[in-house]
Amino acid sequence: MAPASSANVYCTNATDKEISYANNSSLQKKVQLKTRPFLEDTIKDMLSKMVHVPCIKVADLGCASGPNTFFPTCEVMDIIASVCRQAHWESPELQVFLNDLPQNDFNTVFKSIPAFNGKPCFIAGVAGSFYQRLFPSKSIHFVHSSYSLHWLSKSSPPNVSKAYSGQFRNDFSRFLHFRSEEMITEGRMLLTFIGRSSTDPTSKDCCAIWDLFTKSLLDLVAKGLVRESDIDSFNVPYYYPCEEEVREIIEKERSFALDKLEIFEMNWDFEDDVFNENFEKSRSGRNVANCIRAITESMIASHFGEAIIDDLFSRFAQHVGEHFSCEKTKYYVTIVVSMTMK
Repeated sequence: MAPASSANVYCTNATDKEISYANNSSLQKKVQLKTRPFLEDTIKDMLSKMVHVPCIKVADLGCASGPNTFFPTCEVMDIIASVCRQAHWESPELQVFLNDLPQNDFNTVFKSIPAFNGKPCFIAGVAGSFYQRLFPSKSIHFVHSSYSLHWLSKSSPPNVSKAYSGQFRNDFSRFLHFRSEEMITEGRMLLTFIGRSSTDPTSKDCCAIWDLFTKSLLDLVAKGLVRESDIDSFNVPYYYPCEEEVREIIEKERSFALDKLEIFEMNWDFEDDVFNENFEKSRSGRNVANCIRAITESMIASHFGEAIIDDLFSRFAQHVGEHFSCEKTKYYVTIVVSMTMK
């Protein structure tokens, strides 16, 4: 089976879906809150080198649609206002470009833009893959992307970790190259994506959740609802890199200086803090299953058909709940990278 472009089938679930991304993106919100200090440090450092810029242009890549879409924009506005107030500078205007694939629910995004009326912030949507050029040369001051870059531009042959690693290397290199053409000198970039702690691409911290998903599909094979050959030909276009890979690609591409790279863990279940004392495996499993469904349903339905979706994710929720009750591997390793355009 030839590798498929992820842009052709991938989009998060729109608000009219039963399990929408808007209602199942609390994990992504927790990640954004966790990385807020990195965002603040990056913006403050950038402003110290760009005094009296009349308009700062920001690109948020992989914005999706939902309550998290405008969080980075609001945070950047607040940080800039705070810095300028303390330094007695006039606050610059802000031009924000919200980017995602054309299939993204931009209509929902645009309905929220009037909330910024009267503020020194002007917002536009940019539809397209961030693995290609999106903006004019030397026009962007700050690039932000959260939980998007582990998605590849296309799938690779199944069970071939070297092919997936090579695809990520190619994609991330292209991403950096295109951003280097679009950003001004001394511009800043803050990227957050899922990775892994080990150099081994088959380590549990990046494979465990997808092993449970495969187990759920095999349940449907046993019931005669899915053909095993369809599972063999199904390739999810994601790759979780390790720190060493990320550093190597950035250094080899040579357009950016790596200012900071840090790693932290996020529980699969966004309510992990709530359930520390009173764990409910069924609810926790359902939280994780709904989160995964909201971002993968389109590509799964495209390959297997709509009919299996409810049964598949019901079984997935059960397997995740059982896993939580007996296993320690239940975290996404998250990589945060701050860079400066040379």
